[in-house]
Amino acid sequence: MTEQTGRRVTANLSLTLDGRYHGPGGPGDFAAFAPYVTSELARNHMNRIWENATTALLGRNNAEGFMGHWSSVAEDDNADPRDRGYAKWLVDTEKVVLSTALTEAPWERTRVVNAPAADVVTELKATGEGEILVNSSPSVIKPLLAADLIDRLYLMIFPEIAGGGQRLFDDGLPATKWTLTHRETGELGELAMVYDRVR
Repeated sequence: MTEQTGRRVTANLSLTLDGRYHGPGGPGDFAAFAPYVTSELARNHMNRIWENATTALLGRNNAEGFMGHWSSVAEDDNADPRDRGYAKWLVDTEKVVLSTALTEAPWERTRVVNAPAADVVTELKATGEGEILVNSSPSVIKPLLAADLIDRLYLMIFPEIAGGGQRLFDDGLPATKWTLTHRETGELGELAMVYDRVR
């Protein structure tokens, strides 16, 4: 048994009212999300998710999209300070990218791992300190939920029904109990919530 350091695993994802993390048009369909992602509430919520995190755990698609976008935000003096804060954190922090296709990391402070998410998290929890944040990578969040390895969920709920697309909470997940530790409502009816796993 690997000795654990007590590092928490946190995950962040935005969902529609019908529980979807993208629309019926596929993984790039974020039409239902667009009005909300730059709201005051969403930006404050984004600040909350990384304040205690020292490792970013990402799937390949998110890593490519995030580093392409946030690297430039980190250098932009005119960017919203909250966006720039997250961007600088992402650029500077340790990043672990799960991929079966990438052989080497195209970004600094990044290592690519071809292994199941649960195994990678177990290894990360055995070393270092600070939270391990899985930010908007459902391909990583879903197997960690299935293995009951997530300690905190940061959820944004947008007041839209997508009517199609992938859902976060699939049938067959282990039954778990969560405590609501933070809740805020935005001007557009969006909700920011933080749930901690009761163990």
